[in-house]
Amino acid sequence: MQNKQKIIIAIVAIVVVAGGWYLFSSSKDVKKIEISNGDQPKEYAIVNEGPVSPISGLACENWNKRPVAVMQPADVQARPAAGFSQADMVIEMPAFTGSVTRLMGVYVCDIPKEVGAIRSSRHDYIALAKGLDAIFIYWGGSHFALDLLKEKVIDNYDCMTGSYCARWDVSGKMRLEDTGHITKDNILAMIADKQYRTEGKFSGYAHQGEAPLDQRPEGGHLRVAFKKPYDAEYDYDKATNSYLRTWGEAIDTDRNNDQRVAPKNVVVLIAASEQIMADYDYVGKGMSDPWKNVEEIKKTGVESISGRYNNVQIGDPWYDSSDSGEARYYLNGKEYMGTWKKDKARLDSKLFFYDQAGQEMKFVPGQIWVEILEPGQALRWTPGV
Repeated sequence: MQNKQKIIIAIVAIVVVAGGWYLFSSSKDVKKIEISNGDQPKEYAIVNEGPVSPISGLACENWNKRPVAVMQPADVQARPAAGFSQADMVIEMPAFTGSVTRLMGVYVCDIPKEVGAIRSSRHDYIALAKGLDAIFIYWGGSHFALDLLKEKVIDNYDCMTGSYCARWDVSGKMRLEDTGHITKDNILAMIADKQYRTEGKFSGYAHQGEAPLDQRPEGGHLRVAFKKPYDAEYDYDKATNSYLRTWGEAIDTDRNNDQRVAPKNVVVLIAASEQIMADYDYVGKGMSDPWKNVEEIKKTGVESISGRYNNVQIGDPWYDSSDSGEARYYLNGKEYMGTWKKDKARLDSKLFFYDQAGQEMKFVPGQIWVEILEPGQALRWTPGV
């Protein structure tokens, strides 16, 4: 009987040890898979001290001015856009689930001589602009965006109701809706007229020095597969340590100066998008009711806008149930993994970018271009040599 007990104890011990080994090796494998998708970014000297833009990290005369955030279209008829080569940041995401995108150019160091085309606002961008402490400029908007703007949730200017914006002449492929724009002088005059605060309070993003030339790879190609013709591609250029942008298979240039759009940093965030439907129970799920100020005829009647506009789960405090997700970063010619977070409990929460270690990502000084993809949309990075 004693020998039998010893045998049973021995068998149990073997099972426990085997099970422990299995769990240990499985957790190691999981961790290995996680870190094999992207190295930790190699940090060079910190350079974001002193009079530099809190967004781009570049030294400039206007480093402490409030950002100006302008809604700009991705429509082919409106390309090339005016202003993007001088933006500190550009944010692009779907304006309709799985289809048309829209962009927001954010300007701190340099307000271009002209910014355009300007298109209608979407509520998602209001929360992002607020998190940057920006003055928000747009031309009309969705019912949901305009309802929020009426509540003065952000300092803003609607080109549709004022005289500071103008229209270019319609020519070629351009439509009337592609002609709206605003000049630098008129942006500054509008801010003065509205008596908006001019000193910026945005806490900023962290930066690091650029990789030395001999530590940069040769080449590297990134494809961000929004539905054509909104898809974007980036080719890493070793000499300038930037990503040359192609938009819908055409070289992306700035209407103002014919300069190639070439951000120093490309960020890709993954966030769900869905159409705003009248029969969805937002309130029952703990969110605000997007339909509370919408007339019945536009809610369920013959002029219904149900399904016309989308909501991106990017951490706004109104209609989002999620405020974090996966992120990928492209700088110094390499790809890095991480996460993003925008606290949906606070409208003015900044959009945080974290590396794999959970620390704020340190960017290369220069433009940050943020692409927000839906789950399932293709993203492909081909590393250089």
